[in-house]
Amino acid sequence: MFLKLKDSATLNATNFPGWRTRRKIVVIESDDWGTVRMNSKLSYERLLQKGYPVDKNEYNKFDALETNSDLNLLFQVLQSVKDTNNNPAIITANNIVANPDFEKIRDSNFTKYYYQPFTETLLAYPEHERVMELYKQGIHHKVLLPQLHGREHINLTNWMNALQTGNTAALDAFEEKMFTVAKNTTPSCRKEFLDGFGTFSEAALLALEDVITEAADLFEQIWGFRSTSIIAPCYTWHPTAEKYFFNNGIRYIQGGRVQKIPKINGQGIKYKRHFTGQVNSMGQLYLVRNAFFEPFSNPSKDWIDSCLNEIQNSFFWGKPAIISSHRVNFMGSLNRENRTNNLKLLKHLLQRIVVKWPSVEFMTTNQLGDLITKN
Repeated sequence: MFLKLKDSATLNATNFPGWRTRRKIVVIESDDWGTVRMNSKLSYERLLQKGYPVDKNEYNKFDALETNSDLNLLFQVLQSVKDTNNNPAIITANNIVANPDFEKIRDSNFTKYYYQPFTETLLAYPEHERVMELYKQGIHHKVLLPQLHGREHINLTNWMNALQTGNTAALDAFEEKMFTVAKNTTPSCRKEFLDGFGTFSEAALLALEDVITEAADLFEQIWGFRSTSIIAPCYTWHPTAEKYFFNNGIRYIQGGRVQKIPKINGQGIKYKRHFTGQVNSMGQLYLVRNAFFEPFSNPSKDWIDSCLNEIQNSFFWGKPAIISSHRVNFMGSLNRENRTNNLKLLKHLLQRIVVKWPSVEFMTTNQLGDLITKN
């Protein structure tokens, strides 16, 4: 239950500045809901046979479009643990609202990009016919609230260029109705076209305005309400994008302690630190993740004690605990053991939280943002 010196110093630096409260607030932010990743077990086997080390990359091994069972089982865990106000644990599910329309892109001979709402993507997959119904039940029972993650989780400029120039890995992934497959065992946002807001040219930055506007509008069409927060894919966005967020009703910017800023007319990255409660020139709040529950990435790590230590540090400095926990942790269509083990760990973590801090309050990202704004 003791943090390493380096980890402790990083946490203290993250939690020291900014807004404070005496309340014990826990927010769980989970990214990637709605996006395609590994298409199926058959796709996994075919790519493995072609020599791609998909068995060495956790996202390729475990992450896929959420199924009926994934949501059912996750909701059972969240409903089983209540906070001081008798509210269940709740996840802020950051939603990618669209995926590539692979057939139309192929029909254009890769000359034009087309997308479809993720609700249409669901229709093409088995055991997904009740996903939207279950989402609505989750919202009603206050165990899940969608917020915006982006239109696609794709750097469209780099991906379309790879397809047009005959990049073998991109084309092999495309054949499986996927947009990325790692050549290497170490995941890389840039190399796998995952940095959806990675605008490295003036033209890409200008085009991003329409992408964000369409994402915000499509989110509202799907869910019936406007998202007031956003998390940029791969924590990568140019400061100009914040104006596009603002114009589309985004008031709260989720992220890690470091923003990755793409350099225009180059492929480099600059870094900028943030803290919870920090405000930009348009009055938007930054909400910074300061705890992590990602057992899919390293099953041998004690994620419960690690996360509890991070929460404790957050509360020591009077900060809400904002926990990062990606969708992949709870997906089971590719590997049922991944889902089973991690849901057990999640339940244990939540139980430990309410015992250790009986006055804890579970909140969504936008609820926390509203609270900070009022105070």
